[in-house]
Amino acid sequence: MEKRANGSYLTEGPSSWTILQQEADGYAELTLRGIWHAEGDYDMARAQVYARVVREDDGRLVLTWTPGVMEEGRRWTASLRVPAGGLYRVETCLRVRQDDPAMEWPMRGDMIHHLGVGDLWIIAGQSNAAGYGKGPCDDRPEPGVHMLRLNGQWDMASHPLNDPTDTLFAPNREWSNPGHSPFLLFGKRLKAELGYPIGLIPAALGGSHLRSWNPEEQGELYRNKLEIAAAAGGRLKGLLWYQGCSDANMPETDESATYLERFGAFVRHLREDFADDSLPVLTVQLNRLIGWETGDELDRCWGRVREAQKEAAERLPGVYVVPSLDCGVCDNIHNGPDGNRLIGERLAATALGGVYERRGYERYRAPRASAASIRQSGETGAFEIVIRFSDVSGRLLAHTKEEVFTAEDERGRIEVAEWRVSGEAEIVLALSREPSGETFVHGAYETNPAYYVPIDDESRLPMLAFYGLRAE
Repeated sequence: MEKRANGSYLTEGPSSWTILQQEADGYAELTLRGIWHAEGDYDMARAQVYARVVREDDGRLVLTWTPGVMEEGRRWTASLRVPAGGLYRVETCLRVRQDDPAMEWPMRGDMIHHLGVGDLWIIAGQSNAAGYGKGPCDDRPEPGVHMLRLNGQWDMASHPLNDPTDTLFAPNREWSNPGHSPFLLFGKRLKAELGYPIGLIPAALGGSHLRSWNPEEQGELYRNKLEIAAAAGGRLKGLLWYQGCSDANMPETDESATYLERFGAFVRHLREDFADDSLPVLTVQLNRLIGWETGDELDRCWGRVREAQKEAAERLPGVYVVPSLDCGVCDNIHNGPDGNRLIGERLAATALGGVYERRGYERYRAPRASAASIRQSGETGAFEIVIRFSDVSGRLLAHTKEEVFTAEDERGRIEVAEWRVSGEAEIVLALSREPSGETFVHGAYETNPAYYVPIDDESRLPMLAFYGLRAE
C-alpha cells in the first residue's frame, strides 16, 4: 500500500464540475469534510486545515484561506459561503509550521476543479425531453453549463443528455441511444444572460406516461427523479417538462381527458417535496404525430392534451408553456435538431422573461385563444365565429389560409368556408351554416395539424393549439 503523503484530504464535498444551487441571497453553502496526515518534527496539536476558493480561469482570489474545524481522529470540517459565479477552484492545505504566517508554504491538500454556483434545472418527461433529435447540429458544449450524468458524475453538458452509460438510475435508462435535445442551448442562453453557471439534471424517459410521473398513480419515475435531484444536492431552480404524446396516443383509456387534473397533482407534489410552492415549471405544448393511421378520436386525444397544457399555464401559477407546432421533426414524432434549438430558445426566453423577469424578454408568451363568440355578418348574412386572442404583443399575421380551425355544434362539424385575421388580436371564421345549440371551436388540435398557423408579428411566436373553446 502506498504511504500517505503529508497534507489534507477530502472525504466529503462536491466533485469537480459540480454546479451548486444558489440561495436567494446569491450564495451557496459549501461544506467540506476530510482527514489530514503529517509526519515529522511538528507540533501536531497546532496542525490546522484551511480551505479557499479562487477563480479557475485566472487564479484570482474569491475567498481567502479559511480555517476549518479540527476534530478528533485527525478529521476536519470547513464551511464556505461561495458567491454565484465561477468556474472556481476549491483548494485545501495543512499548516503545521508556525513560522509561515503568510501561508506561503503549507502542506499540500486536495482540490475541486471547475465548480460553479448558479441555478439547477431538472429535465423530465418522455422522448422529446430525453432528446431524440437525429442529424448534425452545431450545439457544442460550453464551460459553465454542466450536467449530472446518469452515472452520477458531474461533467460539462453535452449531447445526448440522457446518455445511458453506466447509469446509476435504472428507471430512466433509455432503451435506445438518444440524440439532440433543446436543453443544452437553454442552459447556454441562461448562462450568457444571467452571468453565472447553469446545471442540467436529466431525468426523462422515452415513451413514459404521465402516470409514471404522478405520485398519486404509479409514480416510479417521480420517485426516481427525487433520487436524482438528491444526488445533485436536493435543491432546484425549476423543472423543464416535455411530455404528453403517450397520453395522447391512448384513446382506448382516454388518459387525455384527465391530463390537466393529473398534471396539476404532479406539480403540487413536486412543489411540496422541494419545499417551494412557486417552483417554476416550463412546459412544451405537443408538436405533431405524422405518418400513422389516425382517426377522429385520436385527433381529439391530441387536442385534449394540448388544451390541458395550455390550460395548465393559465390556471397554475408558475407554470409556463411554449409552442412547438412550427418546429421540424426528424421522424414521425421526434423534434429534429433545428426544432430543438427553436424550442430551447423559447424555453430560455420564457425563463428569462417569466422566472427571472429580465428586461428585454417581456414578449415570451405565445398568442392564446381566450374567448369566442357567434355573430351574423351585417354584410353577407353569413354566420361567423370571432376568436379573441390574449398575449398578442403586436398583431396576428396569417401567411396562408390552411385549414387551421374547426367548428362543431350539436349537429356535428360546421364547414369553415374561410377565415381571416381581423384587427390586432381577432380571427373571424365564416361558417357554412347557422350553429345549432352548444358550439365549440378548435385550433390546430389534430395529430398532424396545419404547419402554418397564425403568428404574433412582434414575438414571432405561433399561436398555441386549443381544443373545445365554447363559442357564446
